[in-house]
Amino acid sequence: MQTDLDYLIQWAKKHQMTEAERSAQVRSFAYGNTHFENDRITKSDIEKAMDELGKESASAPVRP
Repeated sequence: MQTDLDYLIQWAKKHQMTEAERSAQVRSFAYGNTHFENDRITKSDIEKAMDELGKESASAPVRP
């Protein structure tokens, strides 16, 4: 069992998250924290908000 855990720890240290993994983790974190405070928040609400934020940041001017 310990060798399995050691293997997973070593793998995690080397793993480079993809943009899709990062996005999924951000959305999961946002949902978990907001739903904890307000149980009327749904995963769909988070998806809509994140999509809107993505559109806004894509159209925002890039600052040097």
